[in-house]
Amino acid sequence: MRVLLVEDDAKLARVLGRGLREEGAIVELAGSGEAALTAVCASSFDVVVLDVMLPGIDGFQTCRALRAEGVSARC
Repeated sequence: MRVLLVEDDAKLARVLGRGLREEGAIVELAGSGEAALTAVCASSFDVVVLDVMLPGIDGFQTCRALRAEGVSARC
């Protein structure tokens, strides 16, 4: 399973990413909503784990943008 983990807190992102990897997921990290949108354009993901309180565009705006683009991953 390919997971995009969108989290601006580096320590929390490392912990969550490690846990997902231990469960067999392939994890890519993004630290902002803008970075998440770029990552989704560059690759496909099965799941997007999305923080709500992000710098720049927040998680809700990011999710709406992903859905508007027809991204089929679950947010």
